[in-house]
Amino acid sequence: MNFEINNLGRNTSGDLRFLDFLVNCTSLQVLSFEDNILGGELPKTIGNLSTRLEILALGDNIIVGSLPTGLENLVNLTLLSLDNSYLRGSVPESLGKLRRLQGLLLNGNKLSGRIPSSIGNLTSLSTLHIEDNELEGNIPPELGQCIRLSRLNLTGNNLVGSIPKELAGLSSLSISLALANNSLTGSLPAEFGKLINLKEMDISHNKLSGEIPSTLSSCVSLERFIANNNLFRGEIPESLKGLRGLEEIDLSHNNISGEIPEFLGKLPYLRRLDLSFNELEGEVLTEGIFANETAVSILGNDKLCGGPPNYNFPTCPKQKDASSKKHISSRIKVAIIISVTFLFLLLCSFAACYIVTRKSRKRDLTGRSSRQRQSDHFDDEEPTLFNDPILTAKITYQDIFKSTNGFSEDNLVGTGSFGSVYRGKFQVFDKVMAVKVLNLQQRGALKSFSDECRALKSIRHRNLLKIIAVCSSIDYQGNDFKCIVFEFMENGSLDDWLHSKGDEQHLNIIQRLNIAIDAASALDYLHNNCQVPIVHCDLKPSNILLDEEMTVRVGDFGLAKFLFKSSWNKHTSIALNGSIGYIPPEYGSGVNVSTLGDVYSFGIMLLELFIGRRPTNEIFKDGLNIHQYVKSHLPRHVTEIADPSLLLAYEEHNIYEDNASELEEKAILQDDEYISKLNTSTIIQECLVSIMKIGLLCSSSSPRDRMPISIALKEIHTIKNLFLESKRINNSIDRSDGNKLIKLSSSEFY
Repeated sequence: MNFEINNLGRNTSGDLRFLDFLVNCTSLQVLSFEDNILGGELPKTIGNLSTRLEILALGDNIIVGSLPTGLENLVNLTLLSLDNSYLRGSVPESLGKLRRLQGLLLNGNKLSGRIPSSIGNLTSLSTLHIEDNELEGNIPPELGQCIRLSRLNLTGNNLVGSIPKELAGLSSLSISLALANNSLTGSLPAEFGKLINLKEMDISHNKLSGEIPSTLSSCVSLERFIANNNLFRGEIPESLKGLRGLEEIDLSHNNISGEIPEFLGKLPYLRRLDLSFNELEGEVLTEGIFANETAVSILGNDKLCGGPPNYNFPTCPKQKDASSKKHISSRIKVAIIISVTFLFLLLCSFAACYIVTRKSRKRDLTGRSSRQRQSDHFDDEEPTLFNDPILTAKITYQDIFKSTNGFSEDNLVGTGSFGSVYRGKFQVFDKVMAVKVLNLQQRGALKSFSDECRALKSIRHRNLLKIIAVCSSIDYQGNDFKCIVFEFMENGSLDDWLHSKGDEQHLNIIQRLNIAIDAASALDYLHNNCQVPIVHCDLKPSNILLDEEMTVRVGDFGLAKFLFKSSWNKHTSIALNGSIGYIPPEYGSGVNVSTLGDVYSFGIMLLELFIGRRPTNEIFKDGLNIHQYVKSHLPRHVTEIADPSLLLAYEEHNIYEDNASELEEKAILQDDEYISKLNTSTIIQECLVSIMKIGLLCSSSSPRDRMPISIALKEIHTIKNLFLESKRINNSIDRSDGNKLIKLSSSEFY
């Protein structure tokens, strides 16, 4: 029973009485009324619901009172979501009896008291959100017993005491650990270096002290480290230079001293660095992220000097005393040590090559059928992968063959220009992966393989498909075999969702806006935040993959191009890159690939996302294309071309062709429900007009007229925020004040 994201309820005390009548539904497994207007208290009978209930979701309502006793009777619950309401009182100890619980969401309420230690009994728990409440006391060390916990958020409470080192034992913490905005004291436990799978750590706005532990260098998956507004002292540990995946560091408003370490200018993915208001000294770096003053904040460090001119720090004094000579001498020593080490490694390499050559010759004599090259070893002409810990596992042809059940058709996910994609269950990863097997008989397949490896090995972003391993080997018939192993995307591609023949899956307007934002974020990263800009060259819905949380992962970089500076001003003839309908018109004239070509493809895909028609649809003929089709219907007739599944929930209340003033009069004189219908329809219409204008600007025939992807990304964010705010205001209209209509002009959206 799923009625989430509606306008059910009147925010009255009797809104939840219907739960009393569901006690007799003994086979009920899902009960979700999230994001409605249900008020009142949770009835005590909630504990008498079906023991087969697995999902109970009543969040984002206006529920008051306390958590009732009896919830522990729902022994098969896997998700309990009561977030973003007005619940008070304590969190019951009895929740620790829900041993099958995987998700507990109580955030955004006014719960008080201590976090019950019994939560440590929930060994199946993977997500715990109790942030933004009024909880107090210490963080219970028993949370360290939740061995499957991947996301822990205790932000925005009144928690005190030290961070229990037992949390460091949660090797399952892979998404985020958020303890911000509390009153935690003591040091950051050195044991946190064991969290090798953690991506985000936010311990900001506490009273933590001591030095930042050097053991954090073991957190090789860390992407965001937020520790601002604490009392940390000492220098930034040099050992953190091994965290090459860091995208954001915030150590502002602490007592950090010493010089800015050089490795901060060499982290390849760092996009934001805040070291402001500390006690740093010495020369400001000029390379890497420091060359972009908008991405770095180092204000409030009065002893800094030098750096790029825009930082406006004083010139560093020249030193010619004994200390500088000593410094030069030490640098010479370092150079000698490096040279000797290099020569030693070179000799070792020659020795290793000699041994490998002898072994390979011996292996040839005993039979060529046993030859296999490992996944991360390539010929000289093939791409090589960085020393990523995730890629250390050796993947052989035998592993690939076994995981895909001999490339069974049952495991075939799809086929493309240069090969096929299979679903495979690998023992080494203990989960399902996607295996892209190259058809080397297809012309250009080998180059596509090399280009894709070359592109993916050097980029990292949450909205880009992650390469797990590569296999370059020989199959059982002695033929060359090459494949790439990726993360498997549970929700398929955007093309599946838009053009599936089934009626069971529909994307709502928020999901579509999120997909647009994710895809634009990926392009913004490729175009503007890589060391060498990358053009995808084949952006289309079938390459927009969706994970289990419907987050976009852009894939298929087989046609990707690097834009080296030496080629920026060249206009050489190129092959027609991309897919029909999404290829920018200038490519047909032999113009060189550019980031604006990707923007065109994004614009076409954005229009397709909201009208539900491919650019190759049969209605686009006789000179009419998708761009002209959409443009001719804006703004008044936008709902005529919108994807019917997007408007499915509102078809019954379609009012766009009626006279607005007549509808207002009906609403006031007859029934105030018409007001909600009018407002909802107006909000949706304005949102669609605004988003399609973005698509039109991005898909302009002339590259110079196209909107840069960074600006498009900001505009879509604004459209989404305005839509959500308008929906929230509309839902909160008091019915007694129904004659006050909310009207949003298109200029407010765009």
